[in-house]
Amino acid sequence: MPKPLILIVEDIASLAMAYAAQLQGAGFDCVIADTAAAAIGILSRSDCQVTAVLQDLQLPDMDGLDLMRTHPALVERYPIVVATADGSITRAIEAMRVGAFDFLVKPLAAPRLIAIMKSAVEAAAKPAAILPIPQVEPASAKGFMDFIGMSPPMQSVYAQISNVARSRATVFITGESGTGKEVCASAIHKGSPRANKPFIAINCGAIPEDLLESELFGHLKGSFTGAVTDRVGAAQAAHGGTLFLDEICEMELRLQVKLLRFLQTGTVQRVGSSRTEDVDVRIICATNRNPEAEVAAGRFREDLFYRLAVIPLEMPALRARGHDIVLLANSFLQRFSKEEGKVFDPVSADFAQALSRHSWPGNVRELQNLIRRAAVMHTGPDLPLTALPRMLGSPPQAPQAVLPLISASSAQSGDMLTLINCLTGLTLDEIERIAIDNAIDQSGGSLPAAARLLGVSPSTLYRKRERWAETRQSA
Repeated sequence: MPKPLILIVEDIASLAMAYAAQLQGAGFDCVIADTAAAAIGILSRSDCQVTAVLQDLQLPDMDGLDLMRTHPALVERYPIVVATADGSITRAIEAMRVGAFDFLVKPLAAPRLIAIMKSAVEAAAKPAAILPIPQVEPASAKGFMDFIGMSPPMQSVYAQISNVARSRATVFITGESGTGKEVCASAIHKGSPRANKPFIAINCGAIPEDLLESELFGHLKGSFTGAVTDRVGAAQAAHGGTLFLDEICEMELRLQVKLLRFLQTGTVQRVGSSRTEDVDVRIICATNRNPEAEVAAGRFREDLFYRLAVIPLEMPALRARGHDIVLLANSFLQRFSKEEGKVFDPVSADFAQALSRHSWPGNVRELQNLIRRAAVMHTGPDLPLTALPRMLGSPPQAPQAVLPLISASSAQSGDMLTLINCLTGLTLDEIERIAIDNAIDQSGGSLPAAARLLGVSPSTLYRKRERWAETRQSA
């Protein structure tokens, strides 16, 4: 079986020969081109046997980025890994947006070079199937991958997912809380050459700071209190696949430094270990904050942001998705009615109109929770408008509707008496749940923002919501 052939495009002979020696030692064959013109000549031949390309961005006759822009057919045909100096990472990121498979920062560490070129060769051997972008009537609930809805904003998202799925490029998903950022990340993974490898999701806001490093990179037995066995972290668990870092802007600065090193070297060091281990993962991250504002405020490292934000992808708010709101509502209604052993008809025209009037600060998650409550509280087959206590023009259903956040130090006696009467007869757990749900609603569905409003850590809210969900499922 012939060895994979790597084209090395590098004008400094000593570097080119060093790269070739490292790759040949790992089982590759190599050919060297010292100019862009020579590289184009090799790649354009009908009998070209090149499998993947390692290309410097600084070439004597043409800028490496311009080479890719002016020869899109070559970019489409060959996985191209670009090499750049540390001060030119922004140009390497632009190369990724043009279609490069990945990038390396000089000086190139041999393990990292070999690992990335192996991934490029595997991608060339098993190219991802082009994801079809469905074009159907808006009245259809058929969507794309695990999405529901065919509004123009979502059609744009589907097209972007299809375009970036084959690449190894890091994707930075932004959007309001509850818009489906994890569903988007999962769709990218399913459409990639890594689809048969693990997809590991970590919520950086749900895990306490002192445990997040261990969750990401693993630990050795005895490295800290409670470390009773050796454990691999999420990065190693996702080896060969995709690591999704949700709520990335909640990560503390100390850990951001270690994440940046992981991205630069492709190696992890478990807590309590002095040994580094190679890992091959694609990174997808997400946040409901404005990452540029977080960088400007000093809460997120600028170098990490540019390393992560290679491919930006924004999820649209539910209020911008038009008829998708009704499609989602009916889909959730059918799912939850089966769980509850009930039968519901599709929502009425009045019900649909009420849905469309709402601003949906919590987006799809808010709609999902609302329909779940409706399916539990009503017998069917129709859903009355009273199932929508938070909609404009709909009557409140119970004291569990949104309550004002009133502090004992600032509340008037009448307000406090009203609040006490509303809470009389409820358990402490029920009162706590009302307060948390109310804070989340007032924070537009953002759990981190709600945590700041309540004066607790985001991980506290995530754990409580997980416990409530487990209680509901076991009931």
